[in-house]
Amino acid sequence: MQALATQSTDDTGLALRAVGVEKRYSGTYALKGVDVEAKTGTIHALVGENGAGKSTFLGIIAGRVVPTNGSVEIFGKPHVFGAPRQARRLGIATIYQELTIVPALSAQANVFLGQPLSQAGLLDERGMRRRFEELAAQMSVTIRPDAVAGRLSVADQQMLEIMRGVQSGARLILFDEPTTSLAPPEREALFRLMRKLRAEGATMMFVSHNLEEVLDISDVVTVFRDGQLSGSAPRADWTKPSLIRAMVGHDVVEYRRVERKAPARGAAPLLSAKAVSVPGAIEAVDLSVQPGEILGIGGLVGSGRTSLLRALAGLEPRSTGELAVNGEGVAWPLTPRAALRAGIVLVPEDRKAQGLVLGMSAMDNIAIARFSEVSRFGVISGRRVAESARRVAREFGFAENRIGATVRNLSGGNQQKVLLGKARFREPRILLVDEPTRGIDVGAKDEIMATLRRLADDGLGIIVVSSDLEEVVAASDRIIVMSEGRKVAEIDQSAAPAKVQDILNAAFKVMTHE
Repeated sequence: MQALATQSTDDTGLALRAVGVEKRYSGTYALKGVDVEAKTGTIHALVGENGAGKSTFLGIIAGRVVPTNGSVEIFGKPHVFGAPRQARRLGIATIYQELTIVPALSAQANVFLGQPLSQAGLLDERGMRRRFEELAAQMSVTIRPDAVAGRLSVADQQMLEIMRGVQSGARLILFDEPTTSLAPPEREALFRLMRKLRAEGATMMFVSHNLEEVLDISDVVTVFRDGQLSGSAPRADWTKPSLIRAMVGHDVVEYRRVERKAPARGAAPLLSAKAVSVPGAIEAVDLSVQPGEILGIGGLVGSGRTSLLRALAGLEPRSTGELAVNGEGVAWPLTPRAALRAGIVLVPEDRKAQGLVLGMSAMDNIAIARFSEVSRFGVISGRRVAESARRVAREFGFAENRIGATVRNLSGGNQQKVLLGKARFREPRILLVDEPTRGIDVGAKDEIMATLRRLADDGLGIIVVSSDLEEVVAASDRIIVMSEGRKVAEIDQSAAPAKVQDILNAAFKVMTHE
């Protein structure tokens, strides 16, 4: 592993000291009087609801965001704000939740982007390949160095981001939701690497909504709430319930099971798909969804979950299969337009790159899904756009007074609500939802999953993919488990709980090749 940069002298033993940090946007405080200290050679977790200020704070430490007030020292030296290059000179590397991969470059080129190895003024391709393979082995990933980065899964792209940060040899590494796209084996490999870096003297600041991860990996946990600190203490002083109370101000029941209304007897499936195949990804998968039913799809990253949803949504032109909607056969969708005509709408995994127009307002993002509903004689009516957006906002628990806000400035949870509202505005029969709670806090997760249940109770058929198996179990009426492109199990949750657990255990062994 690349040696850490030489430590500067700092009698306090602190890697970071932030005093009175504030950030104000047009009169609204994102941070107000925040004091944080991180000791050298520790993992310091930051948690809080979406919009609590933790990512803004991380952006300030990364040198990307300029605070309105306050001071920050890095290893005893004053921080220079608004200068990410200077932050790198101070020994800071940042791994963002929103990927910064260059899609046209190779995986290897992305890892060494801005930090190439050279000999005698020439690129050391052999050295970079050797180092790439070392990093890949340390993180238990199987990514070819010459693979085109834009063709990799979101999870593999996230691993490239992490490899780049580690390769920089930084003394202070900032992780912003690094595990949201990773399967359990990849998460464990990352945590092993983080522990190794800590043992070598590196300091890490870690933002996550997964509180189990936080309590597992961190030394100190700091809780943000409404732009201020709600609490900061060693990991041993926290429990999951106490973290949730500090974050949201009350208890939240995670993974609560909400029973659905019984479907009409003899009703035809709302959607029936047979022998769904995508070359190199999935093979001969059968599934069906009843009106008012949530079908969960579980499996590790690379199992074919997302490829299955993309095929049903018309995004895989090489896919094949047989499709029936409401008991009537329809042509297999080879384009998104064909899927939309059949009443199938996809909520994609990557809300920023694939689902939302970040520079537009929330209400315009919702209305863009069906302009015919908000226009008259070909002219878009601002009043109709606002009215429609408010109606959808109410349904998804999004504040009506924020429908005019630019989506880029919204928290991850609110962006997800806008994306779901956009899909709902299409009035689909079947809603495909890929990772609905990726990168959002526990309170927003609860709201979104409850909303999906309400939509199902209104007669929609919903298919949910999630890397969180507990979430799949809690949300779904039936579950299919995928491994290596095939369906390996199907679980009806109306069965006895013990039987459901036995099937889940067996399916997990197949998934992980135990």
